[in-house]
Amino acid sequence: MTKHIGIIGVSAEGAALCYRTICVEGAALLGRHAHPEVTMHTFPLADYMRHIDADDWGAVGDLLLSSAAKLQKTGVDLLICPDNTVHQAIDLVREQSPLPWLHIAEEVAAVAAERQLRRVLVLGTRYLMESQVYPAKFAPCGIEPEIPLREDRERINALTLDELVYGQFKESTRSYFKSVIADGQRRGCDAVALACTEFPLLIHNADSPLPILDSTRILARAALREAVR
Repeated sequence: MTKHIGIIGVSAEGAALCYRTICVEGAALLGRHAHPEVTMHTFPLADYMRHIDADDWGAVGDLLLSSAAKLQKTGVDLLICPDNTVHQAIDLVREQSPLPWLHIAEEVAAVAAERQLRRVLVLGTRYLMESQVYPAKFAPCGIEPEIPLREDRERINALTLDELVYGQFKESTRSYFKSVIADGQRRGCDAVALACTEFPLLIHNADSPLPILDSTRILARAALREAVR
């Protein structure tokens, strides 16, 4: 028997990629067309953004716990959230959750440590890049996080919320992200963490000047690992 995976979506494109990864890669572990049972719930992204913009992470945590309670009623065994930004709230409410969570930054840090990376450029929303979500998980692994300059953080944030969450992946945006990653390479980074779950839909390995840590697929694979454990 495999465990029942619960996904708290938050933003649609990243959640969809995470769900697809679980379903497609599950077959490699469980056989043709097979994957663990999956249930998803999310409140509208607008509900999250209202609290995020107000810097009210406690209220964000309340939304996450409400989703967790709904998912528990469906028989879910473990939770994942393919949205890096709201992990600031997950860190606040994780111990109150009725179900165990897999933490996206912990899973990315584990993969980075396995690859013996030492300095990782972290790309995400402004809220994520300026938070302690990744520094707190990288530090025990001896990994130094790097983030873009303020002007780039603001532009990346705008592009994420105005384009990427709506499924718009423009060549001009891809070129801009490549330039930001190249700047990270010049600053001594040995990899880039795509720490917004929409980013892997924009930037692929062939596009990036640095090796990629794809947070979306890393989290999905961690969920598969735990579901079949």
